Amino acid sequence: MKGIATIDDVLAIEAQGQPADLPSSTYEMICRGAAINPSAPALSFFATADDHRDAECWTYSELVRDITRTANMFARLGLQRDSVVAYVLPNLPETHFVIWGGEAAGIVCAINPLLESEALGELLNASGASVLVTLAPFPGTDVWQKVQAVLHKLPCLQDLVLVNPADRMPGEQRFAARMLQRAECSKLHGPGGVHSAVPSHIGIHDFNTAIARESGVALSSARRACTDDVSSFFSTGGTTGLPKIAIRRHGNEVANACNAGQFLGESIGPGKTIFCGLPLFHVNAVLVTGLLAFSRGAHIVLGTPQGYRGEGVVKRFWQIVEHYRINFFSGVPTLYGSLLDVAVGEHDISSLEYGLCGAAPMPVELLRTFQDRTGIRILEGYGLTEGTCVSSVNPPLGERRVGSIGLRLPGQAMKAVVVDEAGRYVRDCAADEVGQLVISGPNVFVGYTRPEQNSGIWMEPGDGGRWLNTGDLGRCDADGYFWLTGRKKELIIRGGHNIDPAAIEEPLHRHPAVQIAAAVGRPDMHAGELPVAYVQLKPGKTATEAELAEFLRHEINERAAFPKGIRIVDAMPLTGVGKIFKPELKRRETADALRWALVEARVEGAAVSITEDNARGVSIHVELPDPALVALATSALGRFPFAFSISTAATPSRAEQPTETARQR
Repeated sequence: MKGIATIDDVLAIEAQGQPADLPSSTYEMICRGAAINPSAPALSFFATADDHRDAECWTYSELVRDITRTANMFARLGLQRDSVVAYVLPNLPETHFVIWGGEAAGIVCAINPLLESEALGELLNASGASVLVTLAPFPGTDVWQKVQAVLHKLPCLQDLVLVNPADRMPGEQRFAARMLQRAECSKLHGPGGVHSAVPSHIGIHDFNTAIARESGVALSSARRACTDDVSSFFSTGGTTGLPKIAIRRHGNEVANACNAGQFLGESIGPGKTIFCGLPLFHVNAVLVTGLLAFSRGAHIVLGTPQGYRGEGVVKRFWQIVEHYRINFFSGVPTLYGSLLDVAVGEHDISSLEYGLCGAAPMPVELLRTFQDRTGIRILEGYGLTEGTCVSSVNPPLGERRVGSIGLRLPGQAMKAVVVDEAGRYVRDCAADEVGQLVISGPNVFVGYTRPEQNSGIWMEPGDGGRWLNTGDLGRCDADGYFWLTGRKKELIIRGGHNIDPAAIEEPLHRHPAVQIAAAVGRPDMHAGELPVAYVQLKPGKTATEAELAEFLRHEINERAAFPKGIRIVDAMPLTGVGKIFKPELKRRETADALRWALVEARVEGAAVSITEDNARGVSIHVELPDPALVALATSALGRFPFAFSISTAATPSRAEQPTETARQR
């Protein structure tokens, strides 16, 4: 069908049941998409925004050939059904070959290349990866240096496959880039190169040399992945310490791509061109601008290794759209905010049908302004790694309700439910009643790799099914549209009063000088939390904290939601996919609040540090200049719900002093 317009269309598709001939694996799904037109363009890549007209292109037959070669290379290295190949890579064609070739041979583990060495090592060990694919040393990148620093801490790792960025430089630049790459190896490791910097038990392979030796006609292994086989590991949750690793099966990914394709209809298919600017360690880039597009014979344009973060990509975005006749792209709210600062001018962007916005709620004012200024429809959607990727989207052919996350995908159940204080199911919510959002269906993941992290994530509402508690609060209106009312973990709780950060962020986004705004809770010994707002101004615009506060006095009706402070920052901390990194803002406020509490308790000169891990949550350590201040500091810190420890110059060892709240946790 052409696509979804109403919830009745979703129900009509579900009445027909899932297609009987669904592919059994992601590899088979891509092969079927390639069979639509093997000579059609499948994947284009340009290394820099300046060279966007000089792209390399793979047809569908060439794409399947290189995915197959990669799978066969992994099989030759010993990868089996339950073996893990991890990748720490930017957005390169090789990244796609590794993802889909890796899933055909074993299990793929996606790792963010922006992480620091210690976090990379923890994830690689947690995944049990026996093969790692990453960048070779190259000027201007630090991925190799970060990975190399932890190789000696990876007992499971047997093979290291290096991708040379020089291989993807255009035309005559390639030879010069290869010379620079060799010089970088010598600079870092001397005449021995990378071989002298890698533990002797780890085999080293050049990616393109290794796959060139393999057949691209068919998979060499007799094993064929099936629906229930594990396909991938993706990290989710956890902002410090070791994140959770979600286990997904081929059936999860195939079902989600199929259902998303049914929803979006003819807008993604043969003759359509999709721009991928989100990072390929994130499920949105991998599924929406990856598997979904490949499965339907569309053309993906991969723009620079850094995607939207690449130098000049946002500045030249409308040129790129015009050149490739882009029909669809996917982004996050911060991207749309940045694109507002780039004039469309005389560029012909009439090919653009819509942009998809996910990963974080989009400010209503930003959405309206973007659509009014560019004429491009934005489809707000919702999803999570544990649901493979997409759970709901505003319908491409129907009413797009501003502020809504749209209709649920066919084949995936989604509802709001009322729970008791212990988080147990009580009943389904009525129309427009706020509750916990839960999802169920073939796209829902298996669970996390660490068993203790699976406690409490499932809900059994008495219908015989098993539902995943998303942790988000929302409602469903009478027409089937879902609305997020806040993430439970992001709610600001002031004296028992729940405050949705959006109640502060939305008004701030209406101020003409504000580009990005984020509200978080500041710990307070009296109220529990007080709302504060962080603001990044638009380039060339000015505003003071007092001016913004005065503006909000006329915009926020909820007295408790009025922020106790507004902080103007040069740049908002962002995650690797462009989402505002609220935990960093929360840490800033927590440290500042504790310092002030200590000063008020006549404890001067204290150094406060904050750590957080999955096992203990937030922990505070305070270093005091004088042992005589320990009693005063203990009294002050004890009024906050955090575990804490204190050390002094005279007592360097930490003596932990948890509060009652910390003990109960």
